[in-house]
This record gives sequence, C-alpha cells and structure tokens, in this order.
Amino acid sequence: MEKKLKICIAFFGNAFLDSRVTNLRNSLIAEGHNVKVISFDWTTNNFKTVRGDISVFKLKKKISLLFYLSFAARLKLELFKCKADIYFAEEIFTLPFVTFFGKLHGGKIYYNSRELYAFLGGLRNRKRLQSVFYRLEKFFIKKADLVLTTGEMDSEFLEEFYGIKETVVIRNIPLLAEPTEKIDLRKELGIRDDEAILLYQGVMIDGRGLDLIFEILPKLKNSALVLLGDGVKRKSLEETAKKLNIENRVFFLGMKPQNTLINYTAEADIGLSLIENISKSYYYALPNKLFEYIMGGLPVVVSDLPQMRKIVETYEVGEVVNLDKPEKVIEVIQKMIDDKEKVNRYKANCKSASKELNWQKEYERARGRLLNFGK
Repeated sequence: MEKKLKICIAFFGNAFLDSRVTNLRNSLIAEGHNVKVISFDWTTNNFKTVRGDISVFKLKKKISLLFYLSFAARLKLELFKCKADIYFAEEIFTLPFVTFFGKLHGGKIYYNSRELYAFLGGLRNRKRLQSVFYRLEKFFIKKADLVLTTGEMDSEFLEEFYGIKETVVIRNIPLLAEPTEKIDLRKELGIRDDEAILLYQGVMIDGRGLDLIFEILPKLKNSALVLLGDGVKRKSLEETAKKLNIENRVFFLGMKPQNTLINYTAEADIGLSLIENISKSYYYALPNKLFEYIMGGLPVVVSDLPQMRKIVETYEVGEVVNLDKPEKVIEVIQKMIDDKEKVNRYKANCKSASKELNWQKEYERARGRLLNFGK
C-alpha cells in the first residue's frame, strides 16, 4: 500500500487564484495525501485572512521592507508548525524559508521554478536586485531534492546554468473541463454580434504585450478587447484607452476564481499571448494563459517565442507573429477576425488538443517522480 504523505505548499500569492497550486493540491488530496497550503494576498480589495487547510494571510498592500518582514514572519511561523514529508516552495520568495524549515523537520524540498528568476523581465534594468535573485537561487536550488519547471527549455537552461541534476517538467496546464455556466459577455458588455472578442488573460505587467495590443486595437475593425486579470499596469492601460478613444471597446473584468475562469474564457473569440522577448525568462515563456485559451476553445495569436511556437504549430491552434512588425500583427489578427472558416478550424483543433493538454494527463506523467521522492 502506498504511503500517505503529509505535504506543505508555500506560495507567495493567493492560492485560491492560482491554478498551479489549486490543481496540484487537489491531485494530491485525491490520492489520499494530507496537504496544507500557506499563501498570501496583498492585492484583493477588502480581503480578510482565511485560515484552514488552505490559508491565505492578508498582507498590507504597500510594498516596503515592513511588507517583506511581515511576510517572512508569518511564513516562518506557519512553516514551523507544519511538519511534513514534502515541502513545496512555489517560487523563489518562499524557497529560503521552505528550505530551512523543511530540513529542520526532516522533509524533502521541492522547488517549483515557475520562471527563470535570475532573468525576470522586471529586473532587466535593476542589476543589483537581479544579482540578489541570482545568488539566492544559485545557493538554494542545490539544496532542493527536486526542481520542477514549466517547460522543457526551462529545465535544460537551469540544469546547465546551475549544474543541477535532471529536473521535472510540469507545464502550467488547466484541468480538462468545459464551461459550467453560460456567461453572455456580448449582452453584459454591449458588444455587437459582428464584433470579435479579443481576450487578454493574466497579470497586467510590462513585457506581456499590453502596450502593443492597445496600440493596434484602434486599427482593428469589428473587434473589442476583454481583459481578465489585474496588475500594476491596469490604471495606466485604462488611461491609455481613454487617450486613444477606445474605452467603449475595452473591458476590464478583473480577476476571476479558477473554478469559473473557463466560463469567461470560452465566451471570447481569439486569445492573445503577445509576450515580449525582454529577458531569458520571457524568451522561454510557456504561460498558462496559452493552455487556458486552448481549453476554452479559443484560437490564439502568440509571439514568436520557441516554446509557444512549438505548441501552436504542433496542434495547429492559431497564428505566430513577430512583435517587431506591428503592421503584420494587425494583419494577422484582422485576417483571423474576418476568416470564420479558419477560426472554426482552429477551434476544432483546440478541442482535440485539450484532450492531451490538460492537467490530469500532465500530473499523471509526472506523479511518479513527485511521490517517489517522498517515500
């Protein structure tokens, strides 16, 4: 009989809004393991701390030394109380603390390298902070018993860059699912039937192609833009929409819970993932939004980055564009808007691809490596 494990997951974010943590936890629980999640929220308005098997601790919104000290103090206290067989550090911010307390309690340490943290796009002009991330990761990644990544090229890079042994790829892929509720975005938002709904899903920060999307939208005919998510760029994007006189074509819907997200995704027509090549981390991007679009049956338009290109071309679910040529991006998107036959073909391919590109299959492929380490 397989041993039932005690597992602790630490995440610098709200676990209820993160598909990777949610899916991992649910898969482990389904096998009978005991899972405790420690997570944090500092962005949701009027959020109050939630305690339980999934704990989400409220942090004050202002990013400062006090913010990080408060985060560290709470995380250390919770990790001290959490005695487990396996500890997951879901990113670099929790990694040092998880490593210390995991070793203290005699557990295995798993590091979930969601990004190439030493090469984050947001750090490209902050060399000192980038150096801190690099030194932290270089030291602690070798203390981990297992390193998880979100793509094959990420694994290859980390293994060579840090001289670590074989890593395990678990891509950010959603559950195999269909919409559970009909949400008529056209009716709710006043979008005409002859207008294509372009969807941006995810965090609103630099490097995600948002400035380009807003730049080209006035030149696209018969289209509206819906944004699902939030982030530091939201206010500036709202101002940009006003300046460009397209605020009646742009709709900010905010964050949606993971269990209802597909209901919104499936109501759009084309999914956009125009990540910019501003860092190694972005160059190797394989974002969950790409797979969420496919699961929702949306043809996609993605930037010409290797891991995204491979998915799109392998499953024939959309178009790949060079962001250095905005006029070409406009041309490609407009052709998709106008060519209903091509869009329907891509939609059918999305449905077929989702049977393979889903969390259930992704977890089953990797579970042996995950749980054997815990025995």
